[in-house]
Amino acid sequence: MRVLFRYVTLLLTAGLLACSQDAPPPVASSQEITPAPVQLGADRVFTNGKIYTVDESQIWAEAVAVSGDEIVYVGSSDGASQWIGDNTQVEDLAGKLMLPGFIDSHAHPLHGGAYIRSLSLDTFAGPDEWVQQVAEYAEAHPEMPIIFGYGFLASAFGPEGPLASQLDAIVADRPVLIMDEGFHGAWANSLALAQIGVTKDTPDPLPGFSYYKRDAEGNPTGYLLEGTAGSATDALGVISPESVSLGLGDVVDILNSYGVTSVFDAGAMGMESMQLPAIERLVEEGEMTVRMVAAHYINSPDDMEGVVELVANRKATTKSELFHLNTLKISQDGTVEGRTAGMFEDYQGEPGNKGEVLFTQTQMNTMVSQAAGQDIDVHIHALGERAITESLNAVEVARVDHPNSTTRYAICHVQVITDTDLPRFAALDVVAQSTPLWAAYDDFGKQFVSEDQFNRFFRFGGLKETGATMSFGSDFPASGAGSLGMSPLFNIEIGHTRQEPGKPDSNVQPRESERLDIASLIEGYTIGGAYQLNMEDQIGSITVGKKADLVVLSENVFEVDPYSVHKIAVEQTILGGKTVYTGD
Repeated sequence: MRVLFRYVTLLLTAGLLACSQDAPPPVASSQEITPAPVQLGADRVFTNGKIYTVDESQIWAEAVAVSGDEIVYVGSSDGASQWIGDNTQVEDLAGKLMLPGFIDSHAHPLHGGAYIRSLSLDTFAGPDEWVQQVAEYAEAHPEMPIIFGYGFLASAFGPEGPLASQLDAIVADRPVLIMDEGFHGAWANSLALAQIGVTKDTPDPLPGFSYYKRDAEGNPTGYLLEGTAGSATDALGVISPESVSLGLGDVVDILNSYGVTSVFDAGAMGMESMQLPAIERLVEEGEMTVRMVAAHYINSPDDMEGVVELVANRKATTKSELFHLNTLKISQDGTVEGRTAGMFEDYQGEPGNKGEVLFTQTQMNTMVSQAAGQDIDVHIHALGERAITESLNAVEVARVDHPNSTTRYAICHVQVITDTDLPRFAALDVVAQSTPLWAAYDDFGKQFVSEDQFNRFFRFGGLKETGATMSFGSDFPASGAGSLGMSPLFNIEIGHTRQEPGKPDSNVQPRESERLDIASLIEGYTIGGAYQLNMEDQIGSITVGKKADLVVLSENVFEVDPYSVHKIAVEQTILGGKTVYTGD
């Protein structure tokens, strides 16, 4: 447990530092290193900036020098002059804010590629608007044999969920399949249900978790939950290797435009065979402009046997400069709006339904401990309080079984956390990963959970107070805001206000004390993500010796009105010293 003690000590130090960084302090002294001879120089030197390094030894600087793909100097503009040679590219930042490149610590780029060119609904709208958007899309695309898209909020439809009849009224001549914003459910019209062979007599794969919503007579209503939604996309053939490969390039471009330089792929989920070919194509064409760490996804006890060995093999065989599959992703429950997230009390209006967990405590303990025994990182999907508790229990077992393991543990989404579990994240060195935009006020959420549970949604402030490491990501394409969900700045504003973006008069998601300061949100998108990925010695801060992954913003996120943070533009994204995006 000595490792944990050292870690908690570091967290407390970092937490105190972060609390003091709501406004920029004076520029600190330079990171002292021997300057290069002028005739050699650095490849690039950035001067006269407000550089927020996220390095506690020197939080602010004015200048950065880069040689190759590495940062070689961080400090004052005067000190940077020693790094300027005849061939050095010098850029005057003119007081603009530079940050470490953002790290999206949970996304599904391959799945995003499959959906990026399809219909994207406005998640912040409502059922009537979504029906209209589907109608307009279908009218504009008469050549499409299937209308396919994503983005509706299931909770907006009430307990019965979306209905096939709503889509039948506007598109009756073609199948329609729309995934929800969390990609744990789907909305199908009658023709789609018929084409995939779903009838009154079709059995539910896993009653109460993966199932077809039905009316009083047992007929499918058009709302598909969990695995039934995914199987529908397969049955309709709406995803192909070609569409995924093309779309992945689009996703990478969008990530760069939002300042993202590294991304964690939280599971290809049925697209594993497409993953490496799509990435190899991007690399060959020079379009792989993010660092990607990936996970192998498991969501059924039937797939447990040999899964740790499988991940160990991929960890040993997939490592390259820009891609590495080295993580076991375990899906332990569903979603609150689907009433499939594992809880300790019944969902409102459904006596006896506490949601589900996909693995028993013993099974979780076994998998997590086996992964730790082989130094494989573990990433666990858990939204409900029971699922979170049992995930933490499994980590606790693994810590005892393998105290010297280098495994990094993360629990993602963490929507409803108990008071008892809140300090366990720091105590067990478990990264709390989530998507800040989900912390905007969700009036629909009240219908599913108790008032106490509703007041325990997304406890970012509480996690910080207990010293937990947090990391933030988009979960794209399941972000709930289309491709905008990939924007760290959009997420940072909502994580700070817990309100709708740009709307100071909108409701605040309880509790206000869970609002997070800007500095901590930036840390979650930089060094916190790097820690989760086991890469904090390479990325996540502007530090001498680390990769030159940087982002330059049009305005200072510490100085603008909190409700305009989402409007700040990314002017330049730099990966390994090379500019991969400019806002020109």
